[in-house]
Amino acid sequence: MSALILHLETSTKICSVAISQNGVLLAYQDQTGEGYIHGEELTLMIQALLRQTNLNLQNISAISYSSGPGSYTGLRIGLSTAKGLCFALQIPLIAIPTHQILFQIARETSLATDAEVFTLLDARRTEVYMQIFDAQGATLRELQCALLENTVVSELSSIIVVGDANEKAKTYWTDPSIQWLDQALCAKFQAEPAFMAFEMKAFEDLAYCSPIYLKGANGVLL
Repeated sequence: MSALILHLETSTKICSVAISQNGVLLAYQDQTGEGYIHGEELTLMIQALLRQTNLNLQNISAISYSSGPGSYTGLRIGLSTAKGLCFALQIPLIAIPTHQILFQIARETSLATDAEVFTLLDARRTEVYMQIFDAQGATLRELQCALLENTVVSELSSIIVVGDANEKAKTYWTDPSIQWLDQALCAKFQAEPAFMAFEMKAFEDLAYCSPIYLKGANGVLL
């Protein structure tokens, strides 16, 4: 059965939507503002993307969303929109942790095939949400809130760093061998992992699912 999946990315200031079919990207749209524009733009972008692809919501087989960590407000808007559509359309919801999407960016855009991948999202001050993967995508260090100045990377031989905390990390991690990927988060990078989850029927419970926050709205660790 053909799977048309709508993808939502709202974990940072980027608001992004995409549609894929059987893991192959059909189209996507991105917007970024000075503040968080998700509340005003997300549903309008979904409508525009459906028009662009000559589809309607009744064609959609499932919805995936970037499940965090990240912006508290952005994650709540993304999940509430996804839940509302899934309830109305009676289709499944797929949650993809944001750091797994960052790993997917490295996998799709990097030439290095044996590097460890440091995935970073800004968590204010010198803190980052960090997870480390090997080249095959297995977790080497679990998702955590880390201090850049306390994270040692110099003894590693091949490193890719990807995420919106790159510029901040560069002031602490100065090894010239580090490969920095400045590709921004985008819903299009959910296409392959979302289709894999769809085939495995790895769906969320709409009544009880929630984003990965790590920190609350006040910035305090949960």
